[in-house]
Amino acid sequence: MERGRTYLKKLSLLISLLALSVTLVACQNTEEEAATNNNASETEGAEVQESGEIEIEGLGDHYHTGDTIELTAVLSEDVDYDHWHWYIKESDQTEWEAASGQQGETFTGEATTDGLEIKATLYDGDHEVYAESEPVTIVIDDHHGHDEESRNINAGIFEDEQVENRELSDWEGDWQSVYPYLLDGDLDEVFEHKAEEGDMTAEEYKEYYTTGYETDVERIIIDNGNVTFFQDGQELQGNYENDGYEILNYEAGNRGVRFVYKLVDGDADMPQYIQFSDHLISPTDSHHYHLYWGDNREELLEEVTHWPTYYPSNLDADGIVRDQLAH
Repeated sequence: MERGRTYLKKLSLLISLLALSVTLVACQNTEEEAATNNNASETEGAEVQESGEIEIEGLGDHYHTGDTIELTAVLSEDVDYDHWHWYIKESDQTEWEAASGQQGETFTGEATTDGLEIKATLYDGDHEVYAESEPVTIVIDDHHGHDEESRNINAGIFEDEQVENRELSDWEGDWQSVYPYLLDGDLDEVFEHKAEEGDMTAEEYKEYYTTGYETDVERIIIDNGNVTFFQDGQELQGNYENDGYEILNYEAGNRGVRFVYKLVDGDADMPQYIQFSDHLISPTDSHHYHLYWGDNREELLEEVTHWPTYYPSNLDADGIVRDQLAH
């Protein structure tokens, strides 16, 4: 009998414990659900902060080794935050790293690494990211290189066997004449620089280049064999095919190469021949060039004083001056 009462007590205690566990679990679930609902309500009721957009200004079309890079981060709206950081990443890296000493809205550095990516980040008062720019890429193009062979070729010192034919695609793009910049005085700095190292005065250099650059073809577009001249408010077009190249020997002792293209069809006022000279002698994308045009192939090869010169149309005066000072 005693054994039966003991069994019933144990059974009653076990049932009580089970009931208590169920109650505790139910309470916990209710509290978690309530907390979740409260958090959701707070999120829905909170005003979501929308950050502005950052644009990077001052990026050059390309740089030469040693050029100064000056970038400015411009936020699309006015805020009180001024906590900037700039981050850099080389082309073979996967992680961004903070650029040393670059905590303002302006980034300044030296162009030493081709393909370097740079981005700007603005932080709020809690040091949370408020806005971040898209990365910009630094392109370093020294055109003719720094090795001895490249320097010699640029100076017109090379052997015949080094010359290779080139396709018109080497000059594809949208190009502008530098002549208007000369007339506006934008290139005076270049002539002064040449006078410091050369054997003529700045005024004499300007006169020399005025004769060389003079043209009424202010813009040229080259696309898939088609050449468009923008001349005196008119557009003239023609399709050209490769007509070989000519190696020229100059009185000064150096040499040059003219890459020649012949008109296949197009407007009647387009020249029968166009000849490119860009101090390069093998297939390479050109970054500026001298262009000769006319209807007589042989007579055109004798022209050495008048050489209209063209740079990419997206370069401004500062970009053209920087490029010319580097040569």
